[in-house]
Amino acid sequence: MTSHATQIIDPSLAGEVATILARCGVEVAAFSEGELAVRSPISGETLARVKTVDATTASEAIESAHSAFLEWRLVPAPKRGELIRLLGEELRAAKGDLGRLVSIEVGKITSEGLGEVQEMIDICDFAVGLSRQLYGLTIATERAEHRMMETWHPLGVTGIISAFNFPVAVWSWNAALALVCGNSIVWKPSEKTPLSALAAQALLNRAVKRFQREGGSVPEGLACILIGTRDIGAVLVDHPKVPLISATGSTAMGRAVGPRVASRFGRSILELGGNNAAIVTATADLSLTLRGIAFAAMGTAGQRCTSLRRLFVHDSVYDSFIARLKKAYASVSVGNPLESGNLIGPLVDKAAFDAHQAALSETKAAGGKVFGGERVDAGFGNNAYYVRPALVEMPKQTGSVEKETFAPILYVIRYSDFDEALRLHNGVPQGLSSSIFTNDLREAETFLSARGSDCGIANVNIGPSGAEIGGAFGGEKETGGGRESGSDAWKAYMRRATNTINYGRSLPLAQGVTFEIG
Repeated sequence: MTSHATQIIDPSLAGEVATILARCGVEVAAFSEGELAVRSPISGETLARVKTVDATTASEAIESAHSAFLEWRLVPAPKRGELIRLLGEELRAAKGDLGRLVSIEVGKITSEGLGEVQEMIDICDFAVGLSRQLYGLTIATERAEHRMMETWHPLGVTGIISAFNFPVAVWSWNAALALVCGNSIVWKPSEKTPLSALAAQALLNRAVKRFQREGGSVPEGLACILIGTRDIGAVLVDHPKVPLISATGSTAMGRAVGPRVASRFGRSILELGGNNAAIVTATADLSLTLRGIAFAAMGTAGQRCTSLRRLFVHDSVYDSFIARLKKAYASVSVGNPLESGNLIGPLVDKAAFDAHQAALSETKAAGGKVFGGERVDAGFGNNAYYVRPALVEMPKQTGSVEKETFAPILYVIRYSDFDEALRLHNGVPQGLSSSIFTNDLREAETFLSARGSDCGIANVNIGPSGAEIGGAFGGEKETGGGRESGSDAWKAYMRRATNTINYGRSLPLAQGVTFEIG
């Protein structure tokens, strides 16, 4: 890479961030007088200095959240939904600001920053409707003049640990559902992206104030944010008054969090690594396939948990399709994500760049042919890490192909037998998202069947990256098994009670048991 003097992308970038935070309602001291330096991956410059909390403060916040839960659980669910409706309104009003902030802090292109906020708005809409649909079942009973049913009750404090790549959307998936289910929330955001978290929390605070002005009651401590290092996350994980931890991050993080929560009989929603694959069959619509793969593999600079990382292409279309894919890789624009026309922004930091380089070195040693992957000089000096997406033709699935590297690296393997492609597809420890591109009904249905994809998300003729909030999001195996967002994911935030009511005058026992007393 040619060395350049460090260039500030925009002399007022830090000032713009300060203005956005102020418009969202964040106190200036929260991002100007702290010890945690927050940098933008776009240019490497420091944007703000954020205040952090210590373990004692974190424990006090959890105790306050528990007290708030004891009150909030008594508020009728549709009334709780009204608070989330107001949050959705605040997000709509602040969409431009919050989306811009996400782009600056994460390095996403403008449409992706705005799209993340739209996802927050969408989950609010979903949760408002859900607040009137927290259904239980009526269950057939073997005993005459009895009724059996299940009811769902609020669970308690929900601890949310989020990752840098979706700094506010994943919080909203959890927060919107947890609050309508009657829980309080304590949020530990990534220390790489605390500014977006501060803004989102401030918008929720605005919604709370509107809710109160309209006659609603919100207990102190219902929703709070804890900015700090892993030690603060550990306080959440270990606290006995946090019955549910929803944690998004690496598989290594999940291995640490899961057993610790389980040791105190808490619950975990784990959203961990993804080594997502797609199969391109002989009958695939290759133009559609090209568009789907390009976004899935290169979007967000490969820093999505659902990013496409492995591609199995049928022998009959391999040469022609890979030629087209290489052309797309060569033509895509890498640079400042705030400028229109650029589709690939930076990696989040040096650690991400080093992992990217190490994976490519391992790939070459295993016989891979690397196309792209070089560092790109975007004009911001050595503290900004831009890379051209890499397409790697592999002789077999081995080494780095079987691991998740959070960077734009796509491994391509040729196949001729569909069953072998399925075996390779499922032959990694992760199981988040997957796709098949085909016009063969049998191949599509097999991919979605019990012997097909072993992932939590399986798609046909769309890529694996990205998801609508209506479906439950999450994966299997080392992805953790958790589910968030739509469908019946709300049940994870509540506790179930089975109820039997005797409205008769006798007392028959189940299974024909008799127990007569004098």
